[in-house]
Amino acid sequence: MTAARWSDAPYPVVMAAADGRVVELNEAAARLFPRAEPGTSLAATTAGWLAEAHRAVDGHHPEPVRGEAGERGFEAHPTPSPDGHVIWWLVDDTDRRLAETELATERERTALLAEASNALLSTLNIDRCMEVAVRLAAEHLADAAVLIAPAVGTRLPAAFTIRGADVSRRTVQADAAEVPGLSEALQGFPPIPSRWIDPAELPSWAVPEGFDGPVGAVAVTPLPGHGIPAGALILLRRSDRPSFSENEEVFARLFAARAGAALSAARMYAEQAGVTTILMRELLPPRLHHVHGVDFAGGYRASVRSELVGGDFYDVHPGDDEAVESLAVLGDVCGKGLEAAVTTGKIRTTLQALLPMAGDHMRMLSLLNGALLHTESSRFATLVLASAIRAGGSVRLRLTSAGHPPPLIVRSGGGVEEAATRGCLIGVFSDIDATTAEVELAPGETCVLYTDGITEARGGPLGDVMFGEERLAEALAGCAGMPAEAVVERVQMLAAQWAGSRDHDDMAVVAITAPPNGRLRREETR
Repeated sequence: MTAARWSDAPYPVVMAAADGRVVELNEAAARLFPRAEPGTSLAATTAGWLAEAHRAVDGHHPEPVRGEAGERGFEAHPTPSPDGHVIWWLVDDTDRRLAETELATERERTALLAEASNALLSTLNIDRCMEVAVRLAAEHLADAAVLIAPAVGTRLPAAFTIRGADVSRRTVQADAAEVPGLSEALQGFPPIPSRWIDPAELPSWAVPEGFDGPVGAVAVTPLPGHGIPAGALILLRRSDRPSFSENEEVFARLFAARAGAALSAARMYAEQAGVTTILMRELLPPRLHHVHGVDFAGGYRASVRSELVGGDFYDVHPGDDEAVESLAVLGDVCGKGLEAAVTTGKIRTTLQALLPMAGDHMRMLSLLNGALLHTESSRFATLVLASAIRAGGSVRLRLTSAGHPPPLIVRSGGGVEEAATRGCLIGVFSDIDATTAEVELAPGETCVLYTDGITEARGGPLGDVMFGEERLAEALAGCAGMPAEAVVERVQMLAAQWAGSRDHDDMAVVAITAPPNGRLRREETR
C-alpha cells in the first residue's frame, strides 16, 4: 500500500512496524497526529491506547479497539500486512457513540416514566402518591427532592427525601416566594431555568434533613393537574455533581406531568370519597332502638354487593314523649342502586318535613304523592306507615299500606296474621286511596314490615322458586316471643340463605315488638 492510495482513504490510516515505529500515514492521520512521521515512535506521537493495542497484536485476527484522540472518538481496525507491519484504520465513531448514548438514555427515561406511571397510578391515596413521586424524583432525577402540595394560606404541605433514605412528611409554615420560582410553579406557570436559581438563596426548610454538603444546583418544576396545579417539585444536587442540563430539565417536566396527573386524580378521588361518605351517612337506614317502651329493629341488604344503598328504606321518628305516637316508615322505590337511593333520600326528607301531620296517615301520603308527581324523576314508591304507642303492657298500632305488602302480625301463640290494610302506589296517580288498620300487640307480639325483596328472593334446587309469603309466615311463626332484633335477623338470614349467591332485589325488614311481660327495657330510648 502506498501513501498515494492512502490519501484517498476517508479516515486516518497509520502503518506501524512490529517494533512500534510509524512506517507510513495518510494526510488525515497526519492532521490527527501532527507529531507522527515515518520512523517516529507510535507511542510517543499518536495515542497511548493505539500503541498499547499495537503491542498486543499477536494473532492473525486482531480485534478492533476504541479510544479518543483530541475531542473525537475512534474505532481502530488492524489489518496485518504480508511484510509484518500492521495497518490501523481509524474510523470516527463519535457521532454514532453519542447517538447510542442518547438512545440508551432515552430508553432509560422511557422505562422510568413507565415505572413512575405504574407506581403513581397504583394508589389513589394522596399521602402515598406524594411519597412515591418524591422518592422516584430523588432516585432518578437528583440527589434529593421536595414535593410541595398546593399551599393552604402560608402552610405548605411537603414531602422530603434524600436518595436512598426514607420519605418524611411535614407542613412548613413559610412563604413560597422564599424559593425562587416556587410561588410561580404552585400557580401552574412554566418553570424558570435552573441556571437562574442561586442555590445560596435556598432557605433551610427547603433542604431535606441529612443532606450532606452544600447545594450545587436547584430546579423547580410545576406539577400540572386536572384544571388546577397539583403542586411543585424541588430537585437538589450536591456541589460535586454537574448542574441540570437542558435535556434533564425537559425530562423533569415530563416526570412532573405524570406525578401531577396522579396527585390530581388522588385528590379528586379523596374529595369524591368524602362527599360519598357524607351522602351515604344520610342515605343509609338508621340503627333502630327502643322508643318510649316500644322495641324497634331494622335490617337492610342492598341488591348489589358492591353498593351500600338502594331503593328500600326505613325510618323511625320518635314521638315527643310517651303520650305521642312514634312513626315507623318502610318503603320501596322503583329501581335499584344509587339513582333509586336518591329518590329514597327525597322521600325520607319529605316525610321528615311532614311529621307534624303524622296523626293523619292519609294526609301525609297525599302530600308526599303530590311532591313526587311534581319532580322530574319518574320513579314511584310503595310505603307502609306504622304509628305505635305504648298502652299499658301492650302496643297499639295504626298501619297504612300504600301499594306495599301488608304487615304481618306475629302473635304470642305462633299465629301469623296479615294486617287489613291496602292502598295504591305513591307517585303514580293524582289521587291516592288507602285503608288504615288498627292492631294491638300483646306483650311479646311483633308486627313485621318487609319489602318484596324478601318474598321475591329466588332460590331452591333450580334457583327459580321465590321465597314467598308462605315461607315468610312459617319463618315468623317460629319467632313468637323473640325480641325485635332476633326477628329481623332470622328473616334476613333465611331470605339470604334462600337466594344464596344469586341476584336479588333490595331487602328491608322492620320489626315492632311489645316487650315481653310488659317490662320496659333499661336501654336509652331515641
